[in-house]
Amino acid sequence: METLVGTELCFPQLINTSCRKQIRPHFEAMLIYILLSSISLLTVALNLLVIISISHFKQLHTPTNLLLLSLAVSDFLVGLFMIFRIIILDGCWLLGDLMCSLWLIISSTIITSSVGTIVLISVDRYVAICYPLHYFTKIKPKRVQVCVCLCWMFAALYNCVLMKNNMQQPGRYNSCIGECVIDINYVANLYDLFVTFILPITVIIILYIRIFGVAVYQARAMRSHIAVVTMKVTVKKSEMKAARNLGVVVVVFLICACPYYCFVLTSQNNLYTATSVTIVLWLFYFNSCLNPLIYAILYPWFRKSIKVIVTLEILKPGSYRTNML
Repeated sequence: METLVGTELCFPQLINTSCRKQIRPHFEAMLIYILLSSISLLTVALNLLVIISISHFKQLHTPTNLLLLSLAVSDFLVGLFMIFRIIILDGCWLLGDLMCSLWLIISSTIITSSVGTIVLISVDRYVAICYPLHYFTKIKPKRVQVCVCLCWMFAALYNCVLMKNNMQQPGRYNSCIGECVIDINYVANLYDLFVTFILPITVIIILYIRIFGVAVYQARAMRSHIAVVTMKVTVKKSEMKAARNLGVVVVVFLICACPYYCFVLTSQNNLYTATSVTIVLWLFYFNSCLNPLIYAILYPWFRKSIKVIVTLEILKPGSYRTNML
């Protein structure tokens, strides 16, 4: 009987204080591990291709693509950090309380930076469609780089402040050894929801409603052969297509993120374990795998860059000057 109990514990030698493992049928456990590991590997590989493509080919160093690069970096890191989620699927955290706190803070920072980058993408498309004459004077690569750096810095500082209690005393909220828990008080939880979900989503929706309105107005004007006097210039078809493509990225993000934030919003418990909200959280993470697949479908330059990378043509001298558009 003691052996049976021991096999169900995260730390069999600590019978009275150890957390219990979540026991699943062997076939089910293997299927889950294989599926999630495949998603993690695919997420890392595809986003690495995006990072290499935009970083290497000079022609792709546009303001919009720099924002996609930031999103790809956060998605790449999400894929890497999925490994920890896979490790803890049985309910046991074996890496210590300090590593638990660091992991949760870094994971939250990555998610917050992703949301911030989506907002920046929406702003970029808003300026390109609604103020096309000012786009190239207002939106420059250097300014975009600064905005991206500020976004990541804010995300890191914000989450460190939000979870400072968990960093000061790692493991203080654990009910047993082998648990990974964070605690955010009710007021801070509401503030976090406003900063990382309600405010960004509101901004994104308002900007894309405006973009959609301009697109409809221009389409009607072109159909009726009326000059678009109020805009002074017709928005380029390429810019409109880019807005539509990035709109798909934004919509998919909202579909994947909303269930998680709605769960947090309606949750009565401020104590979150690393194994809780599993389904909605994995849906949120799966968005990081979907983004590069969307690029592969919608962007010819990404398909072309994949071919150049896979065939090792990227190793040739001067390959960074390859025409990708």
